This record gives sequence, C-alpha cells and structure tokens, in this order.
Amino acid sequence: MGTEHSKSEQRSMFFLRKGPKLPAWEDALLSGKEPKSLLKRGLRYVSLSLIMKGMTSAPDFLWGLPEVQKLNLSRNQLVVIPPSLGKLDRLVVLNLGGNCLKCLPKEIGLLRNLKVLFVNMNRLTEVPAELSLCRKLEVLSLSHNCISQLPLSFTDLTSLRKLNLSNNRFMQIPLCIFALRSLDFLHLGSNRLENIAESVQYLVNLQIFIVENNNIRTLPRSLCFITALELLNVDYNAIQTLPDNLYLLRRLPRIAWNPMDKGLHIAHNPLSRPLPEVLEGGLDVLFNYLKEKKEHN
Repeated sequence: MGTEHSKSEQRSMFFLRKGPKLPAWEDALLSGKEPKSLLKRGLRYVSLSLIMKGMTSAPDFLWGLPEVQKLNLSRNQLVVIPPSLGKLDRLVVLNLGGNCLKCLPKEIGLLRNLKVLFVNMNRLTEVPAELSLCRKLEVLSLSHNCISQLPLSFTDLTSLRKLNLSNNRFMQIPLCIFALRSLDFLHLGSNRLENIAESVQYLVNLQIFIVENNNIRTLPRSLCFITALELLNVDYNAIQTLPDNLYLLRRLPRIAWNPMDKGLHIAHNPLSRPLPEVLEGGLDVLFNYLKEKKEHN
C-alpha cells in the first residue's frame, strides 16, 4: 500500500511540475526568461517586437510591461485585442497590421501618447470613437479593411498628418476628414468613391492625394485651390473632363506614370477629346490648354 501511494504521489508531482502547456510561440519567446528581457532599450524608445510569432491572442505578460513605447504585433493571427491595451499608456508607436481583428477596444483612447498607429490588413468594419482621444496621433493607417464610415469625433485628431484609408468600402469621403487641416498625405484609393466634395479645399496642407481606382466622374474646382499638392493620383476612374483652373496646381511637376512619382497621375480614364492628345505633350501643354480654354470662356 505504501509503495502504491508513493508512486501515485510521484505521478501527481510530475504533472504539477509540468503545468499547463504554453502556446508554442509563447514558450519559444520566454524560454523561462522574464518578459522584460524581450524589451529593447534604444536611445529614444523602449520597444518590443513580436512579428510573425503565430499568435492567435496577445500574451498576458504584455499588459504588465507599461514601460513599452513601441509595440509591433503585426503579421500574426490576432482575433481580438483586449481592454488591457489601455494599460500601455506610454505607447508612441503601435503596429497591429496583418492580423484578423474585427474591432479595436474602446480603451485605445487611453493611449494619450500615441503618435503612430497601423491597423492595416485586418477585418475592421468600424473604428471606435474613442480613438479620437489620441490627440497626439500623427500617422494612421486603416488600409485593407472593410470600413465604410468614420466617427464624427475624428475632427479632434488635429495633429494627424498622414491618413491611409485605401482598400476599404467608402462611398464618399467622410466629412470629418475635411476638418483635419494638418493632413499632408491622404490615400483613399481602391474604395467606392463617386465624387470628391468641394470641401476638399479645406485641406490646405495636402501634398499627396491619392484616389485611384474608384468611380469618380469629375474633379471639383475647389481641388485646384490646394496649391501645396505635389502628387495627385486619379488613375483608374471615370473622369471625362478636367476643371479649367487645374493649372493652379503648379507644384505638380509632370504627368506621372510610376505610382510613387510626384506629379499628375491620370491614366486609364475615359477623357473626352482633345484631352488625350493634349496630355501627350506633357503637363505644361495641358495647363496652357486649360488656361486658354478658361480665358475664352
């Protein structure tokens, strides 16, 4: 009896020592070490990178690292980010791109130091209004999701300079965007836009404006008052005519063909004649044509 009891006790102790099996990615990450050992302390930021670790959920130890300022959880299979995210209130850069997120927790609004946020290539259908509490936010990428509208409170993101909303389901440019006067980069390519509102003129600091691959038929005259524009991409739309005062956009250096080149991108539109022939002469010829046309009218 004593021997059997001793063997049973040994088996129990073995399983107690073994404990619950950690997910493979977490076991590989920690390997018995302290979570803080994963942090990298640079000259400016304390960072943590967990790219491509096969994670389906964020590790619990993460929320006990309030000192982290740059966090990269991209290219995993994360389905949800818990409310505990709000504990990381020193975050300056957060990358959640390339996951399976359908929503963001409202506690993201507690990240008052956040300047850069990537949530591209997920499955978002909406954006929490609380994100507008991140008043220091300068760069926001929500591309490659399923978003069709933004909360009106986005007007509070007055520090936002770069906004990528490409490859979503917008049928019109959200009105709140026109209040973001600090924007210098706006990407709305590959949506379902049919027009650009005249209110676009309020984006006076816009330098790069991309609306390629939509269903836009005309460009508003007010677009021509954004004289800071250096890249205007309206490729692959349904544009037939151009506003006469387009020549005011003097910072556009050329007719451009390569996607990242500065200039006017206007390929693959059903332009009415003689515009296709005029464009063959280059941007200066186009501007002179439009200016003369306006003077004769």
